[in-house]
Amino acid sequence: MALLRGRGAMTGVNLIAKVYKNGVTKNGKTQYADVQLDARGPHGQGQTNLHLVSDQVQGEDGEVRYNNGAPYSTGQMAEIVKAAGPNTEPILNEDGNEIGTLYGFKGNVMPATRGTGLVVNTKSVGASEFKVDDKTLDKQFASMRAAREARAAAKGPQAQTPAPEAEQGRAAGVDEPVAG
Repeated sequence: MALLRGRGAMTGVNLIAKVYKNGVTKNGKTQYADVQLDARGPHGQGQTNLHLVSDQVQGEDGEVRYNNGAPYSTGQMAEIVKAAGPNTEPILNEDGNEIGTLYGFKGNVMPATRGTGLVVNTKSVGASEFKVDDKTLDKQFASMRAAREARAAAKGPQAQTPAPEAEQGRAAGVDEPVAG
């Protein structure tokens, strides 16, 4: 799950929401969305998990999976869609059929009152600083993978000698990003 620490860390966050067509409850009043920090924004850089919600669940087959969806009312989803405006991209399955939509927006996040993780305060949403496209999700996964690899490398034997960029950052008094 994404980590946001420090004063003001939960305000003005660039976000993306993966919303699947089949993620609506039977009564149509609730939509589940996988909201993530946008890896291109300052809050998302260095995070090993960009998802605002990441609950571990065990499937019937015994495999451990992660549920990244959080419930939003239809009114809250309407606010996210309005904030994203034209900053959307269809989510396609392997057959090329549209199964959902990716929305790029910006807003404040807060701890979930039910369950775990963080949720979007939909009264604070607006336009994102970044455009979503058909490569955005791939870049999200690549960013998380790179952060995990960097963290693993830092724990390995080669971590005893910091990389030149890390030394320069420390020498200049630059705070390193908090990784999730």
